[in-house]
Amino acid sequence: MNMINAAQLTRRRVEDPGSIPRAWKERRRCERPEDGRLLVIAADHPARGALGVRGNATAMASRAELLERLAIALSRPGVDGVLGTADVLEDLLLAGLLEGKVVIGSMNRGGLQGAEFEFDDRWTGYDADTLAANGLDGGKMLTRICLEDEDTARVLEATGSAVTALARRGLMAMVEPFLSVRDAPDRVRNLLDPESVIRSIQIAAGLGATSSHTWLKLPVVDQMHRVLDSTTLPSLLLGGDPDGDPAETYRRWADALTHPTAVGLVVGRTLLYPSDDDVAKAVDVAATLVHSSQPGQRGVA
Repeated sequence: MNMINAAQLTRRRVEDPGSIPRAWKERRRCERPEDGRLLVIAADHPARGALGVRGNATAMASRAELLERLAIALSRPGVDGVLGTADVLEDLLLAGLLEGKVVIGSMNRGGLQGAEFEFDDRWTGYDADTLAANGLDGGKMLTRICLEDEDTARVLEATGSAVTALARRGLMAMVEPFLSVRDAPDRVRNLLDPESVIRSIQIAAGLGATSSHTWLKLPVVDQMHRVLDSTTLPSLLLGGDPDGDPAETYRRWADALTHPTAVGLVVGRTLLYPSDDDVAKAVDVAATLVHSSQPGQRGVA
C-alpha cells in the first residue's frame, strides 16, 4: 500500500503547485470494469462540514487519517474509483493513488450541514470545464428538494445546467436526489420512504437537456426493487449513515444490487470508518457484493 505523508504533500503544494495540473495530465485513466459495475469510495463529506461518524462529531477532522483510510480502500481489489472535492482528490493524485481509477468530482457543497441556508446547495466545487480539462470521469450533484424552501428552485436549475454541461463533454452526471424537510432551523431531514425516493428520482431524471450521461446516486430504502423500477437510468447505491448492524446493511445492499438498474455502490463513512475499524475488511465485502451480484438473483448474501 502507498502510505501517505501529509507533511510531504503540504511541502509539495508550497514548493510546486504546478505539480497538480501536471499530475492530472500524466494520470493513467481508468478503463471501466468488464462487468459494467462500479464501487466508488465517497470522500466529499468534509467540504459540507459533515465530519461526524456514529456520534463522534469530529471523526473525519484529521485529513492525514482520512487520507490513510482512503489509501487502504483504494488499494483493495474491486475498488474502481473515488468521489471527492478538489482538495481531497489532489492529495490522492499527488500520492499516486488515482492511477487507473474512476474519479468523480463533487460540484456543489455550499449547503453546509446545520446552516440556515443548508438547502441553498450552490456550486462551490468543481465545474464541467475543469472536470473535462483535468481528465476526470464526471461530476456529482447533491440535489435536495424541499417543497417549502425557495432555494430548491435554484438548485434544480443549477443541477439541470450541470447535467447538460457534463453531457456535452461526454462526462458522467451523478445526481443524488432527495425529497427533504426542515425539522428545525439547524436540522434538515431526508425523506427515506419509498414513495418520497421514487418522487425524487422522477424529478432528478428529468433535469438537463439530455439524460444520456445521467447516473443516479440513491439511498437504499424499503421496497428497493419497487424504487428502482421507477427509472432506467444507471443507479449507484449510497451507503448512508454508518449506523446499525453492518451485516444487515450488507444484506440490503446485496438484495438491491440484484436489480438491473443498480450498477454499483458509492460509499464513504460506512467503509472508511467501520464499527470494527477494519477498513480493508469492510471494503472487501462491498467489492464482493458489487462485482459478484447478478441481476435477477434476489437474496444473494
